[in-house]
Amino acid sequence: MKNYPLPMTGLEDAVGYRFADTEKLTLALTHSSYSNEMKSRDIIMECNERLEFLGDSVLSYITSGYLYSEFPDLPEGDLSRIRAGAVCEKTLYRLADAIGLGNYLMLGHGEEHTNGRKRPSILADAFEALLAAIYLDGGIEPVKEFLLPRITAEINGIIKAGNDRDYKTSLQQVVQKEHGDILEYVTVGERGPAHMKVFTVEARLNGNVIGTGNGRSKRAAEQNAAREALALFGL
Repeated sequence: MKNYPLPMTGLEDAVGYRFADTEKLTLALTHSSYSNEMKSRDIIMECNERLEFLGDSVLSYITSGYLYSEFPDLPEGDLSRIRAGAVCEKTLYRLADAIGLGNYLMLGHGEEHTNGRKRPSILADAFEALLAAIYLDGGIEPVKEFLLPRITAEINGIIKAGNDRDYKTSLQQVVQKEHGDILEYVTVGERGPAHMKVFTVEARLNGNVIGTGNGRSKRAAEQNAAREALALFGL
């Protein structure tokens, strides 16, 4: 039977980063339930909630920067949607569980005996605190080295799930409910060199623009225009 928490060196191995100041890592792993128990014994011990606050911003900064640079054709709404999926509790829990983060947490007896080491909210919060601890100890680069390979896999999954939907077909089905409506896609612009062209397409319903999309191909631009139009219909 394992004695928890496990030595922190195991977590450093999983993360691929050695802390110059291990107190920062200790703080990231200290749940409020543990610090509250220590206070009841007149031992003052800070919990990881402030680090979690900072880590949330570090996570958003790195994820936003990656999305902005890697997907220049996506509008702000799509970037926000993808980021929201990439940094949600479910995703962070999965990333935390993959490195065995729960094994290293310092929990109070109540959380220890109610499976707190596997609770998604606790693990997601601790993951953000861990990012902040790495940032404070070594700067932004080691956080990127740890986070990006993991978060990009999540981002690619979110994008693939979105790409699997045929937005043009979905929009056509909505339009067909009204007889006589005319749906068309009109290319209204293109920019960039021949090998990196970006097309702009408008989705028009009875001559009125209901969606605009950009893409590296006309087909991709049409899909993005249809997606924006569907949002107009609340779909």
